[in-house]
Amino acid sequence: MEPSIIYEDKNFIVVNKPAGLPVHAGGSVKSGTLVEWLIEKYPEIKKVGDDPKIRPGIVHRLDKETSGVMVAARNIESFETLKHLFKTRQVSKKYFALVRGRIVKNHGRIAFPIGTLKSHGVKRTVHAKHGKAMKEAVTEFRTLERFRDATLVEVSPKTGRMHQIRVHFAAIGHPVLGDRLYGGAVVREAGLSRQFLHASSLSFSYPEGRRFTFEASLPEDLKEILKGLRKRR
Repeated sequence: MEPSIIYEDKNFIVVNKPAGLPVHAGGSVKSGTLVEWLIEKYPEIKKVGDDPKIRPGIVHRLDKETSGVMVAARNIESFETLKHLFKTRQVSKKYFALVRGRIVKNHGRIAFPIGTLKSHGVKRTVHAKHGKAMKEAVTEFRTLERFRDATLVEVSPKTGRMHQIRVHFAAIGHPVLGDRLYGGAVVREAGLSRQFLHASSLSFSYPEGRRFTFEASLPEDLKEILKGLRKRR
């Protein structure tokens, strides 16, 4: 579960996070995190961030079982700048997701508010009567490939709610394959040991006027799943 460095300069580091690696400690996670790996290589980030004791340098996060592109700040100035870019929706994010069922539309937009499920400390919901602290959430997608009972989509979340992509696709009846929190037993797929969700690219301007785009190709475990689906098709 060793991350790979995509890019680094004096202000920030961009990494390709492998699935299975938690971003920072919390709950049952005590060690073996991306943050520990970053501190070992970039000790200056120890004092960077809103909560540097727990998540130094971390501007945004990916779920433990989601792979792909992440950026971390190396100093306070870059942290504040990147934080502002994410907060004001000036960062373009794209993901690959394989969801259950055949999506008919070539393009789509999901705009259900998301909140914390009242009966669950981590799980999110789009149902206001069961949730609390409901916030606007918008997810756009385009269909890339259809299989017998699954669809590969490229997803562009316009907001950054926790579990947003997973919650939104479950809400429209197409849960992410491998996501047992929101899809239950129906999302199982032979050979898939985690949710099929990969952060494929991240794009932003920093400093203003210079545009960066960072990409991470689909990891081998997810490529194998697609290969198997294509053979069966």
